[in-house]
Amino acid sequence: MPTITHLYRYPIKGMSPEALQRVSLQAGEAIALDRCFALAHGTTEFNPNAPLHLAKTHFLMLMKNERLATLRTVFDHSTGALHIYREDKELISGDLQEAKGRQAIENFFADYLGEEIRGAPKLVQAPEHTFSDVDAKVLSCINLATVRDLEKVLGTKVHHLRFRANVYFDGAPPWAELDWVGKELTLGTAKVRGFKLIQRCAATNVNPKTAARDLEIPQTLLNTYGHRHLGIYVQVLDNGEVAVDDVFSEQ
Repeated sequence: MPTITHLYRYPIKGMSPEALQRVSLQAGEAIALDRCFALAHGTTEFNPNAPLHLAKTHFLMLMKNERLATLRTVFDHSTGALHIYREDKELISGDLQEAKGRQAIENFFADYLGEEIRGAPKLVQAPEHTFSDVDAKVLSCINLATVRDLEKVLGTKVHHLRFRANVYFDGAPPWAELDWVGKELTLGTAKVRGFKLIQRCAATNVNPKTAARDLEIPQTLLNTYGHRHLGIYVQVLDNGEVAVDDVFSEQ
């Protein structure tokens, strides 16, 4: 029976994961605080009073800014403080609820990435808005058996965090998730539906431990399997809870 091995949320799009042991899910919503902030390029137009979905290219991201992987970000949602570390040394912190704190974080990334950013970076947020790669509130899910199948092709281990998913599960056959689009599934005590397969981009080429572009995952997927899909987005249909070691399966 497929079971959950890891749960994560990513408070700031493109930045570090926050490991979870248990989370409540609400119908029609993503995991609370998942990708609730993003760092936009200065040229990006985003209206927090009328937020619209924007493509990932409007924001800082691993696909273009692999040096982000050398940083570890920790968001304290109880205080609103964001802490940024490199090799366990804190580089800066800022209260994202205050203009001064947000400015400090923006200035840090302006200095850190320099000309990689189009204009002065802006930390953006909007109530109830999620900076997902798709125009829907979803959870991204990865089948670890599929990752192991890809490892055989690549001839090397592939760290699961390359795929920046919310839910990692094991115990299903490799590539079983390709048949889950449109199907209802049980995720812990919640009911979800397969929404869309995840097409992988160059962000997965970045080693999350070293920040090196050391693999060619999208091209390997295409050359070997005839597609660039690895993982599936699901939408929550009914409220429930999911925890590590819970079941994730077709109904």
